[in-house]
Amino acid sequence: MKKRVYIPVLWKFYISHLFAVIWTCIAIVLSKSWISDLSGVAGIMMAVIIITGIAYIPGYLNAFLVASLLIDKQPKLKTDNPQDEITVLIAAKNEESGIANSLIYLKNQDYDGGISVVLIDNGSEDGTIEAARKIAQEIDLDLSIKIEEEPGKHAALNQGIKYVNTEYVITLDADTLLHKSAIRYIVARMKTAPPDVCAVAGAILVRNSRDNLWSRVQEWDYFLSIASIKRLQGLYQGTLVAQGAYSLFKTDTIREAGGWPDAIGEDIVLTWKFLKQGRKVFFEPLSVAFTVVPTKLVHLGRQRSRWARGMIEGLKEVKPWQQPSIFTKYLTSVNYIMPYIDISFTFFWLPGLVLAFFGVYWIVGLTTLLVLPLTFVSYFVLYFYQKKVFTKLNLKIRRNISGFIVFVLFYQMIMSPVSVWGYVQELFKLKRVWK
Repeated sequence: MKKRVYIPVLWKFYISHLFAVIWTCIAIVLSKSWISDLSGVAGIMMAVIIITGIAYIPGYLNAFLVASLLIDKQPKLKTDNPQDEITVLIAAKNEESGIANSLIYLKNQDYDGGISVVLIDNGSEDGTIEAARKIAQEIDLDLSIKIEEEPGKHAALNQGIKYVNTEYVITLDADTLLHKSAIRYIVARMKTAPPDVCAVAGAILVRNSRDNLWSRVQEWDYFLSIASIKRLQGLYQGTLVAQGAYSLFKTDTIREAGGWPDAIGEDIVLTWKFLKQGRKVFFEPLSVAFTVVPTKLVHLGRQRSRWARGMIEGLKEVKPWQQPSIFTKYLTSVNYIMPYIDISFTFFWLPGLVLAFFGVYWIVGLTTLLVLPLTFVSYFVLYFYQKKVFTKLNLKIRRNISGFIVFVLFYQMIMSPVSVWGYVQELFKLKRVWK
């Protein structure tokens, strides 16, 4: 068998940037008439600012993503059957209706190591504790229940970590269901990784995608966009969020970092602290968890505005230039550009779209269609990768055409204004709204 050529990660980084630069240069040449037309209305400087925000930078980032994924190949797992003792932390508040199901899925893992669960009740006013204790007895699950009166997920997790005696700890949301092989794969990735890897983020997919149109749209967001960004960041050894919904950590590194901070994006800030310390965070696409997503636009908006605020909190806590790795310097620096992109889509693209309906093509016109080919290429690449994951896990991709159409054509139009609202909330330190 012919040996596969190994490309060092640094070379992959530079090759992907080279492809992105070439793509952007071609886009600039092809968009000369677009700049000329818009300059006649807004002036050359404003025309460049607008087109850069809605076309050049998004195109560059998308091209970099596609190139990186095409040359990415994760190292093979050294073991398929790790047997390390694991502790799972679950912070819960008013989860009576779903906690039993989550614990059953934990019990049914095909993992040969011991699994103990610490459930931290954070002010529940329903029967969460009773429901958890009852099902744990029925299925013979090693469960201990702790109480944390101080509100906030960070407080609950910091209480729970006090009772962890294992080398590795998993955080899991109370409404999240794990694929039967999730823990086996995430621990195997950690065991395969270099010693400086302190966390592995699992893959989050949508559990309730059949509820309504909003959940169907989010199914594609998690399946394509979020998973692809995690893959990209994992390739460059700097996954920017070991999300609290489902991730594996080395217990000692959490304690050394002072635990989870009091922040709206506590998992983002903690992860960036790890990266600043010179540690690495990986991503394991085969370690899949299914989460419940918002089914109302108002709740989705609040969630994504929180995510936007969390990103800004991370930038305040750890500056990109403080990151020791060239990869994490770049990946975190991209977050400085995201507000510019979101503002451009909100205040330039959306008004331009309205003008186009009236036959005015200053901002949105035939030239803007040039960005679509790369978009669909990227989605094809991502779909191919995800299909391999689903095949490996004996899962089926749901037929969801309506969700995909709305996702491709309208999702960014909704999410950019929502993110801008999140930036405004953080700028003026407005009250945190969770649901």
